Amino acid sequence: MKILFMGTPDFALFSLRALAATEHEIVGVVTQPDKPKGRGYTLTPPPVKVFALEMGFPVYQPNTLRDEEFDTLLRQLDPDVIVVVAYGKILPKSVLDYPKYGCINVHGSLLPEYRGAAPMQRAIIDGKPETGITTMYMADGIDTGDMLLKETVAIEENDNFEDIHDKLGECGGALIVKTIDGIERGLIPRVAQDDSLATHAAKITKEDCLVDFSKDAKAVHDLIRGLSPIPLSFTHTADGKLLKIIAAEIAEREGVCGKAGEVVSLEDGITVACGTGSVRILKVLPEGKSRMAAADFVRGRKISLGDILA
Repeated sequence: MKILFMGTPDFALFSLRALAATEHEIVGVVTQPDKPKGRGYTLTPPPVKVFALEMGFPVYQPNTLRDEEFDTLLRQLDPDVIVVVAYGKILPKSVLDYPKYGCINVHGSLLPEYRGAAPMQRAIIDGKPETGITTMYMADGIDTGDMLLKETVAIEENDNFEDIHDKLGECGGALIVKTIDGIERGLIPRVAQDDSLATHAAKITKEDCLVDFSKDAKAVHDLIRGLSPIPLSFTHTADGKLLKIIAAEIAEREGVCGKAGEVVSLEDGITVACGTGSVRILKVLPEGKSRMAAADFVRGRKISLGDILA
C-alpha cells in the first residue's frame, strides 16, 4: 500500500512510527507549517516533521489543501490510502475522494462518543472508566464517518491526560496497522455510526479549567487530572494569586470536611474541602514561579489552614 500520512503533534507520531515499521510505502508526510515557540519565538518544526525527516520520508507543509498546487501533489504521490492523525485542518472533498482506499482517521475515543477536538481530556474530566481508539473513514462531518476497528483502553483512577494520551497513542499505532492490512484484504466491514448516541468533545477553554470545589471530590480530581500536564486546572489563593494544579489525589470521598474550597490540612500537601469529600493537592504551579511540590509551597508560607481557594 502506498500511504500518504497527514499528522502534526506527538499523538500522530505513534501511528507514523508504527506504519514506518511495516512493509507499506510512506510516499509522503503532510504536516502543519513550523511555528514560533518559546520566549525567543524560535521557529520550531512539528514532531511529525522531525521524525519524518529522520526516516527520509518526503515532507510537505502546505498552507492550504484547497488549491491546484496540493491537487497536483496528490496526483504525483498517487497514494492508495491517506492516514490522518491529528493533522489540524479539515480535509476538502477533493482530498477525501482521491485515494482508492479512502482517508482513514485514528480518533481518540470510542465513537460515536466524544466526537470533536478534546476526546481524551473530556473522557477523563467526565470520570469515564474507559476510553479507546476508533479507526474510521473520514467524511464531510466532524468525526462522523463509518467506523472500522475499535479498541478499549482503561482509564485508571489517577491517570492524567498525559498518561491517556500515551496509552491511546500506542493503541492507535497498533490499530492503524491492523486497519490498513484489513482494508487491503477486504476483511473489515464499514459500520455506520449511530448519531443518536453521539456526544461532542468541545475544545478546552479557560473557563473549563477553573476548579469548582463545590463539586464532589471525584469530579474535582477528574478535572485536575484531565487537564494535566497541560493546560492545567487552576484556582486562586486567599490573596488572589493564580495557583495552577498539576497533581492531586482524593483524600476523602464522602462527608463534609469544611466549606467548599477551604484548606483543611497542610499535611503531605494541601487538602481542600469539596462539596462532598476532599482532595489533596500534591503538585502546583504558583503564579510567577516554577512547578513545585505542594509541600514546598506550604513551607514557603504561601497558604494557611482555613484559607479559601476559589
